[in-house]
Amino acid sequence: MESRLLQQLAEKTITKEQLVKKVKQDDKLIPDLLSGISSSKPAVRYGCAKILLDLSEEQPEKLYPAMDFFITLLDSKYRILTWNAILIIANLTKVDSRDKFDSIFEKYYLLLDNDYMVTVSNVVDSSGKIAQAKPHLAQKIAEKLLSVEHISTTPRLSEECKRVIAEHAIRSFDMFFAQIQQKEKVIEFVRNHHSSPRKTLRAESEKFLKKWG
Repeated sequence: MESRLLQQLAEKTITKEQLVKKVKQDDKLIPDLLSGISSSKPAVRYGCAKILLDLSEEQPEKLYPAMDFFITLLDSKYRILTWNAILIIANLTKVDSRDKFDSIFEKYYLLLDNDYMVTVSNVVDSSGKIAQAKPHLAQKIAEKLLSVEHISTTPRLSEECKRVIAEHAIRSFDMFFAQIQQKEKVIEFVRNHHSSPRKTLRAESEKFLKKWG
């Protein structure tokens, strides 16, 4: 039986924005949102995921006790929930006093082998934020990002998708370049895309090299 709160979300008698505001004022509503993730109703399932993502950005300490729950969502059969979990976990690294992320580092970065561009991009996008929260992992994270150069193309992941991912990687590198030990490898990665057919990737590469190269 879903709570009244989740019923309101399903019936659209409460907006996600109103619900975020309520949850910020009352932590006791968080378990309702977590249970809503397993709802059979997509509006509830994805509505709760979006609200939890917003909360993780603004008040990560409130969701940190549920970090293990979000780690299990990395294996969800619903891609959208996996995408949200990737982003939420990255936000929680800021308050990860028990180093839970460190213990799932390989599991998290295994998602770079996924053949859905959004999955890979979300991991790449989140990496700068994670490296800033956990500078001791900066070099390991840089090595994982460098590996996107060798992603295989698939029917769902084209050469153009790889260029989008490379663009995201350069933006992430920019966030923690000072903490990277093997800077020359990153510079080489960026230079490789300086003449890319993708205009925004060329621009990102040029901006990075002007700043760091």
